[in-house]
Amino acid sequence: MVSGKPASQSFEHAATNIKEEVGNSATDLAKAIAGANATQDAVEPSGAASFIGITTKIASEVPKPVLVFGLAGALPYLAASATTIYLARNAGLVASSASSLNIDPGVALTIFDQALNVQVTYGAVMLSFLGALHWGMEFAGYGGKKGYARLALGAAPVLFAWPTLALQPMTALAAQWLGFTALWYADSKATMAGWTPKWYSQYRFYLSLLVGSCIIASLAGTSYWGPVAGHGFLSHEVDLLREERRKKMPETSGIISGPIEAVPAGENADHYILVHKKDSDGKKDEEK
Repeated sequence: MVSGKPASQSFEHAATNIKEEVGNSATDLAKAIAGANATQDAVEPSGAASFIGITTKIASEVPKPVLVFGLAGALPYLAASATTIYLARNAGLVASSASSLNIDPGVALTIFDQALNVQVTYGAVMLSFLGALHWGMEFAGYGGKKGYARLALGAAPVLFAWPTLALQPMTALAAQWLGFTALWYADSKATMAGWTPKWYSQYRFYLSLLVGSCIIASLAGTSYWGPVAGHGFLSHEVDLLREERRKKMPETSGIISGPIEAVPAGENADHYILVHKKDSDGKKDEEK
């Protein structure tokens, strides 16, 4: 006989069921991040099977030197991303004449472009280094000799990262984001297969999360503040920016052609005389 009562007979029961489902989903996510390599004891303390419990347990097993050097290696990338965003904002302000900095738009864009290239280059180095770790584990025979499969996994990031150096910086960053994500997925599978220490997948996940966040921030900041849509290679768009900037700025030097006139300034002005340039019809064209 099947009961006609709903699974949740009250709001309290519904809230409890939702909480349990969310908790179970979070636990499954923690196990996935850990490469499904989270072990369980027959009798576990309260909260040990939760997301925080599993994550904390696996993270505590990461050797301290590995954790310290891993985070230290990510700091230059974090600094490169912050510099890219800062220079994107400055270059955008200079190109739109919204900044008091007396910098040519071409120079601002060149510095900005170099900052992007630094981030792309360091990202390629990081991808290559992460791949090389699998060669080290193969040489050490960790989990047994895997041969061509593990060596191919270690070489793939190098072959992927190297061509990104020839791409336009924005495209290269997007490609490297895919590379870091795919490599973490491969590392999680390798962890499940016993090719790496059981903490390796989770360790790699958080490093990839940090790098991925930096890439997304750089792409978003450049798209929002960048003076060139998508920031392509420096081209005739620089000349267009200069011309647009020149239109918005008053003439401060050089020869001014055409008739001009000087008239008394108003009572509230901070100077005594206004110099105007007349157009062909004799009308006041521009205040000097």
